[in-house]
Amino acid sequence: MLSKNQIKNITRLKQKKYRQQEGLFIAEGVKVINEFLNSNLKLVDLFTTDPFNIEDETIITDKDLKKISFLSSPNTALAVFKISETENLNDNGLILALDAIRDPGNLGTIIRLCDWFGVKQLICSKETVDCYNPKVVQATMGSLTRVSIHYTDLEVFLKNTKLPVFGAFMDGVNVYKSTLPKEGVLILGNEANGISKPIEASVTNKISIPRFGDLQATESLNVATAGAILLSEFRRS
Repeated sequence: MLSKNQIKNITRLKQKKYRQQEGLFIAEGVKVINEFLNSNLKLVDLFTTDPFNIEDETIITDKDLKKISFLSSPNTALAVFKISETENLNDNGLILALDAIRDPGNLGTIIRLCDWFGVKQLICSKETVDCYNPKVVQATMGSLTRVSIHYTDLEVFLKNTKLPVFGAFMDGVNVYKSTLPKEGVLILGNEANGISKPIEASVTNKISIPRFGDLQATESLNVATAGAILLSEFRRS
């Protein structure tokens, strides 16, 4: 049975300030947890209703799992891992940059896209949702272990990068008619407002995904969907 103190310490990791203070984050579900167990992340605690047969696990009831789970329908396991130190940022290759992405599901999907398309570095503005938010962790399905994520002053980074900077805009050049390099920075903007003016100032190449619908009525694409299309074009070039 879980103690009140254990429940408190786990559930407060839903808040960013406690994750940063403790250097810990939560992962739920057998698939996601196994991905993390097979990475270089350090396991702190594993609570499960169905044994993993590893040394650090604690067998609990479904009732106790519901008390600590962040899911509306809890899986069979919840684990606490240490947040790993961020690797050094390398100014080379294809880099994806996010300007104030707010939705955890979008960020989780974008991290999976980076994993799929072999984008090893993801740069996030300080206004972007925390990658260790439980909803983000869940949406990454384990890809969080294979993508190096950096939170930094995006405006400063872009002013100093030697790479060409591409930004996704509604009025940019048709990406299907663009010649895209193997190396560069691709910026995706905020879900509601797009790329901010200070970040736009560093964009050297504005690109867009054309609309093919007869009515041209769709206002915009979901940011993760747009990211998938653009990354696919960069890798196809």
